[in-house]
Amino acid sequence: MRTTIKYHLNYPERFADNLTRYIQSLDNGIILRSNSYFQLSNKNTVRSSYDFLAGLSSISTCVPQSNKLNTLKSLYDNKDWLFGYIGYDIKNELEELVSENFDGLGFSEIFFFQPRIVMLDNEDTLVVKFFPEYDSVEDIERLVLKLDNADEIPDFISSVNTFKSRFSKSEYIKTVEKVKEHIQRGDIYEMNLCQEFYNENSEIDPAETFIALNRFSPTPFASFLKANNRYVISATPERFLRKSGDKIISQPIKGTIARSIDPEEDESIKIKLQNDPKERAENIMIVDLVRNDLSKVAEIGTVNVDELCGVYPFRQLYQMVSTISCKIKKDHDFIDVIKATFPMGSMTGAPKIRAMQLIEHFEKTKRGLYSGSIGYISPDHDFDLNVVIRSLLYNSDTKYLSFTVGGAITIHSDSEMEYQECMLKAKAILSTLKATIVDAE
Repeated sequence: MRTTIKYHLNYPERFADNLTRYIQSLDNGIILRSNSYFQLSNKNTVRSSYDFLAGLSSISTCVPQSNKLNTLKSLYDNKDWLFGYIGYDIKNELEELVSENFDGLGFSEIFFFQPRIVMLDNEDTLVVKFFPEYDSVEDIERLVLKLDNADEIPDFISSVNTFKSRFSKSEYIKTVEKVKEHIQRGDIYEMNLCQEFYNENSEIDPAETFIALNRFSPTPFASFLKANNRYVISATPERFLRKSGDKIISQPIKGTIARSIDPEEDESIKIKLQNDPKERAENIMIVDLVRNDLSKVAEIGTVNVDELCGVYPFRQLYQMVSTISCKIKKDHDFIDVIKATFPMGSMTGAPKIRAMQLIEHFEKTKRGLYSGSIGYISPDHDFDLNVVIRSLLYNSDTKYLSFTVGGAITIHSDSEMEYQECMLKAKAILSTLKATIVDAE
């Protein structure tokens, strides 16, 4: 049974940064940050439950090599906090699919851990949940006091100057045209085409990199994860699934445009995205896919589109977000929901299985954790999961660092514009690191 203690934080933002640094020193750990964002809809205010939520070190881990989702279920049934991720390639366990492209990172397909300590912050009140058999009250108080300080931190300096591209610009543009040929033939309606940018000899400080990225590009589902020698440094704006009680929501993003520093121009940009027929078509296709996925686990008649094609501001971008909800059937659990909905439609396309087959054919690298999901499961079996995009992935043993970006290809896609959208999505990471891309040509 976990013991709970509450503390007032003097420096909550600095505490979260210092907690990130502390997590880097552990075997496994995670911090999820909402950055005070509200993910709004016309009917509901749906936000992250905490300003930050962290799991420190591990009592037990789940890194299954086979029958992965059912193995995770045994840990899930313990009814304690769980943190971790599900990689994109778990699709191969759900459908007759393969992933044979190059993988430079080596993330396992599933990784969850039961944390020794849970910390969460809500309105400057820190709640710590721990097991007295592992940590004493005095241990916890010393750790909190150590992390709740406002010491000056040196400016972030990146040692990574360049990333190589798996696609040349011309290759990516030609590939978009080939995908459109499949759309023209009726194989698919939409496909998410992605490209990796990588550095094979990176020496980075993962925690400091996350802190710098989170300051430059704060998002509602940011995460820093350490899984032994592998790190996730994520500034994702997208939620995959959230369960609260018997209600599940999904909030796919499709539709992106760069913002302006001029207020009048910025407002006109927002209106342009809101009324863009191509962007709306992309979003609506995925909304239909999500509705279909959720119907497999929903009470009959409860799947609802709470908001269609809402446009929301982030620091560098406007994004088009839809919200779909349902009431989950009483006999269905987390694993059932994942089996029905994973991978998320915003990262595949439609129809989902054929789109995933073509993704494997046209992309040059294994997606791995990219376009998978990171999050938590609470003791009462509620959960909140993001979509792993706008994220740096790092293997500290091999020094391999990469990030992947992409976009939805439809029959109306302009190949040059699709490439430029990739560059726009890469901007926050490149700007944080002060790095450039070396074209494959």
